[in-house]
Amino acid sequence: MSDTPPSPPPVTAATPPVAPARRPLPQRLLRYRQLWLLALTVYALDQLTKLWIVARLPFPTYGEASGAIPVIPGFFNLVHVGNTGAAWSMFSGRSVMLATLAVGTLAAIFLWRRALGLHQRAAQIAFGLLCGGIAGNLTDRLVYRHVIDFIDLHFGDYVYPTFNVADSGICIGVIVYLWISLRTPQPAAPTPPTP
Repeated sequence: MSDTPPSPPPVTAATPPVAPARRPLPQRLLRYRQLWLLALTVYALDQLTKLWIVARLPFPTYGEASGAIPVIPGFFNLVHVGNTGAAWSMFSGRSVMLATLAVGTLAAIFLWRRALGLHQRAAQIAFGLLCGGIAGNLTDRLVYRHVIDFIDLHFGDYVYPTFNVADSGICIGVIVYLWISLRTPQPAAPTPPTP
């Protein structure tokens, strides 16, 4: 009788590799919990503030003579205006195109979540702000056919374009993502072998 243990069966080309077990859906969703929580918070704040404005001020309301609410006189007013374009009223009248772009952006973020590094906390904060803001303005476009803007800021003679909570989330989210992108060290290029 031989003392050598039996050898394992040979691996052939026909033997498929064993795929790692896929985690259940709740575990996969919890991996992005900070993104979900921040996106839902921005979305809820945006929609609640807009509902308050719609209930309080007729559309359109701009300027104290038409009933705008001065919060800090000469600097900060609450108004009720509509924007069918994007930031600074660019692409005005293109609400359907911008709604389609918003849906496409949200889908792209979901599809490229690994490439965007959404498993990292800082990226989840950036994209939580961004997604909540995109969803808030998308809801307006679908319900009202325009985005409700109500924050009206004046800096002397300069009037900043009227905006809302969703716009703030989008801008801050982009700034945070650019900041973490610039701070993340890039992988070093491989050095060529010396002869």
